[in-house]
Amino acid sequence: MPLDDREQRILEEIERQFYQEDPKLAETVRDATLASMAGHNAKWASLGFVVGVAIMLGFFTRMTLVALLGFAAMVMSLAWMVAILRRRSGVGAAAPGSVVDRLRRRWRDR
Repeated sequence: MPLDDREQRILEEIERQFYQEDPKLAETVRDATLASMAGHNAKWASLGFVVGVAIMLGFFTRMTLVALLGFAAMVMSLAWMVAILRRRSGVGAAAPGSVVDRLRRRWRDR
């Protein structure tokens, strides 16, 4: 649904104030893309995976509970990476006309 003239003017005023108050943040937000954020998150997920492996292998024989925490960090990081990759490739998206797509539209239209 498009904005009416009054709402459009208010939005433009908010945007103008945003650029005046913090131009560096405004530029950062303007330049940020979904792909750049996904790449940033993938790096953190990879680091979490590596740290989880290191903790698991480092404490496996001495402190089993800490090794299990490392394993849990590893599994969570791997799940995060898979979610990022699915979002990037669109694998998890519902096909138009599918039951999930209709439910989403019905929920959004409420």
